[in-house]
Amino acid sequence: MMFPQSRHSASSQQLKFTTSDSCDRIKDEFQFLQAQYHSLKLECDKLASEKSEMQRHYIMYYEMSYGLNIEMHKQHQQQVLAAIERAKQVTPPEMNSIIRQQLQAHQLSQLQGLALPMTPLPLGLSQPNLPAVTTSSGLFSLSSLLASQAQLAKEEKASREGVDSHREEDGDKSD
Repeated sequence: MMFPQSRHSASSQQLKFTTSDSCDRIKDEFQFLQAQYHSLKLECDKLASEKSEMQRHYIMYYEMSYGLNIEMHKQHQQQVLAAIERAKQVTPPEMNSIIRQQLQAHQLSQLQGLALPMTPLPLGLSQPNLPAVTTSSGLFSLSSLLASQAQLAKEEKASREGVDSHREEDGDKSD
């Protein structure tokens, strides 16, 4: 009879051994999972702080960009306002002077392009005066003045072409 008892006690010891082993394995797995959870939580906290840092940098750069954009527009507006104020202060004589200078420079460049010698005007003749530009007729006078200059340029070109064709005919006759 002892034998059955010993068999029973051996199986209960085996059962206790396996139950205790199982509890130890469960405890080890729980500790492993707890360590993994702690590691993942630290990583998540780190990523969250990096995210907030990146958002702060983004906001800072956005504010700087916006501020620079506003400043650039202010400077541009100031330059435009200064140019408008200067344009308002231009007097008709200054405008006539500027137009004369531009027309003379244009005529001079045309004459230099033709390589014609510039001869002084005969005594008693002076350069034609440009009509005065007033604020009421400024643009109209300017456009008519430019049209007359263009017409003079066409006439000069036509007369030069006529002289050139006479030279060619004279050259053909002498051959």
